[in-house]
Amino acid sequence: MVSKRKKKYSTGEGSQFISRKQALKKLQLTLNDFRRLCIIKGIYPREPRNRKRAQKGDTGIKTLYHIKDIQFLMHEPIIWTLRDYKIFNRKVGRAKAVRDFKTMKKFLDNHPTLKLDHIVKERYPTFIDAIRDLDDCLTLCFLFSTFPSLAHIPREQFNLCRRLTIEFMHAIIEAKALRKVFISIKGYYYQAEIKGQTVTWIIPHHFSFEPQSKQEVDFKVMSTFVEFYLIMLGFVNYRLYHSLNLFYPPKLSISTPNESEKALVDENMFLSERIAALNTPLVKTSNEPVEEDIEIDTFSENNPEKIEEARNEAIKIKKLKTLFKGLKFFLNREVPREPLVFIIRCFGGEVSWDKNLFVGSTFNEDDETITHQVADRPSLEKQYISRYYVQPQWVFDSVNAKELLPVSKYFIGEVLPPHLSPFVNNERNPFEQYIPPEERALMDPAFAEEINKKRQEKENKQVDCIDNNDELEHDNNEIIKTNGLEETEVEKLDPALDKKKKLSVAPGTIYKEEPWMQKKQERQEYKLREKMIKKKHRKIYRAMIRNKKDKAKESWLLRKKRRIIDESKKDNKT
Repeated sequence: MVSKRKKKYSTGEGSQFISRKQALKKLQLTLNDFRRLCIIKGIYPREPRNRKRAQKGDTGIKTLYHIKDIQFLMHEPIIWTLRDYKIFNRKVGRAKAVRDFKTMKKFLDNHPTLKLDHIVKERYPTFIDAIRDLDDCLTLCFLFSTFPSLAHIPREQFNLCRRLTIEFMHAIIEAKALRKVFISIKGYYYQAEIKGQTVTWIIPHHFSFEPQSKQEVDFKVMSTFVEFYLIMLGFVNYRLYHSLNLFYPPKLSISTPNESEKALVDENMFLSERIAALNTPLVKTSNEPVEEDIEIDTFSENNPEKIEEARNEAIKIKKLKTLFKGLKFFLNREVPREPLVFIIRCFGGEVSWDKNLFVGSTFNEDDETITHQVADRPSLEKQYISRYYVQPQWVFDSVNAKELLPVSKYFIGEVLPPHLSPFVNNERNPFEQYIPPEERALMDPAFAEEINKKRQEKENKQVDCIDNNDELEHDNNEIIKTNGLEETEVEKLDPALDKKKKLSVAPGTIYKEEPWMQKKQERQEYKLREKMIKKKHRKIYRAMIRNKKDKAKESWLLRKKRRIIDESKKDNKT
């Protein structure tokens, strides 16, 4: 029996992919609705191994989706809601054109609503899955919480972002889950550990909002992401609060839009109320302790060194949770209050500020129990003897070091040490990547000893400059005297030379290797090894070499920049 010949592109990559135009036709959706549906469901374009086969012989570049993903979208009930939206807009537009306001009001009261609860449960079946995907959610929600009202985006979305982000920060404070902090140009980086999972997010700096002259960012697409992330963050907050024995939703001291319209207009008012909400403790359902002793699994690792290292790390984290316990901080008005309040409260400290400037203050500046006052100015007129006056960087660096650093380097008016990032890999190669000398000194104590030795040598050279002239004159006189002696007199002084002459074995001559010849041979061997690379791997290899050269160039530029800064500091001192 003769088998039927298969049609071209009916199998393989030709049958696995579908273009966006075909997907729109199959789902009977507009481009905006299709994009919104893909964002909510987590469907994204795919890159095939062979684009020509996937596009059924077409050589152009198209946006391709996996055909199984499109079939998965066909069974989604949200499609019917999006179609209802389309019909709703058409009916409202027709009633408005005819000026039938009674019918238009009837349509507006019964508008279709989009519910995403089932999609959150579908995409994240367990609580741990939701926490693993929390990084982008938090970063985007914190970004939208700083925006005023924008065109084509509902105002309720911004208000909900503000509330949910504050609720999440309260949960981190109560759980004492914060681990790392870092200040950068983008904003404040935070890393927390929730249920054994690390979550990293960015909170932007609070600057006055400037409207864009060019519409370079599509806020509608970002708003679609936020629409899904708000439902997801609500679920996460609910579970976190119940695991910490806290009431949900919490009663926060934030004015809602119905209470005062000023909160929507005045940015300073909003910020002060947000920080005041962070400084107030939440009501608990029960006083039972939530924290559990950290248990280390000794069965998974047979290496005792790793077990001991894990135990030491667990002890450090336990101490870190109560880093600022028993300390009281007072913040000056020029200090960024929100990150400092959040960090200090996360580690058990108390914090306050001037009650005449901002709301939410808990104690005054003249309180004698204050241990640290955070200021960011060169000097203060009135100072108390019973407290330390430090710059804000001391708080961040102490958290990253997991201990209270000495305050002498962070006094007001002092030149601060470099603020090092805790998110870098400690196993970096200093020859391939630039590592600041301060960071290398922390990582490698031997390098710190070398730096101290060099400094001592320079100091000794400066001190001994006067005595060097006398020593040189003395050495020259001794050399002249020894040159004037005869060979027999030298042998009398050193009898070991006479024994060496009587030995019958002559010393062998040392073969001196030429370093340039050795380097030449290594280069030739390296080129021969490069020729052995297969053709299909050559592009990847060249890209790796290019990347390595770029990193080396970048590290060289950073070293040069640091050298210029150090030289300018020396010139200023002299």
